[in-house]
Amino acid sequence: MALIAVPVAGFAAVETWLMPAPAGQTASAGLGDLAPFAAIVTDTQTIAATGDLAAAQTRITDLETAWDEAEPALRAADANAWGVVDTSIDDALSALRRKTPSPVEVNDTLAALQETLAGPVAAVVTGARTVNGIAVTDETGHALPCEAMLADLAKALDNEIATPEVVDLRAKALERCNADDDARADAFTAQALALLKS
Repeated sequence: MALIAVPVAGFAAVETWLMPAPAGQTASAGLGDLAPFAAIVTDTQTIAATGDLAAAQTRITDLETAWDEAEPALRAADANAWGVVDTSIDDALSALRRKTPSPVEVNDTLAALQETLAGPVAAVVTGARTVNGIAVTDETGHALPCEAMLADLAKALDNEIATPEVVDLRAKALERCNADDDARADAFTAQALALLKS
């Protein structure tokens, strides 16, 4: 019996640890210590609770800066979990940067962000999405950084004369990127890039 059990157990262990996960499933390698980011969110929540949403907006900009600086390492460590946290950060930034921020929405998005930082869940791999043949998301379906796509557009415009339509799309992309709406900014940029390539 032992002669059968040991090889079977060994095979099961190898299959579990070495074989890739089935398509559509991802294993979270983890983003490491996110406590410094959570501390900024806690500060932002404390400030927002006083009703000073302008000061809360200033403090959360520190989170945006720190997160952007850490992006290469964090995204390399676990792109799926990074995307989940990045989306939650974008939600909180958008809530605080509205023309007239809603204290309830600010509170809810900051609480959700704090919860996400405590335990990011890996997103399901969906495959990159494209607009006019140009990728606008990574493999997890998370929008590509709009700044990078706009840089690609600027490079493409170095040798091209921009049509009024391309100029309009670029302006819309910039406006959406400044509003932390990467998905719509990327869509506008992709449309402009596609026009330049046609």
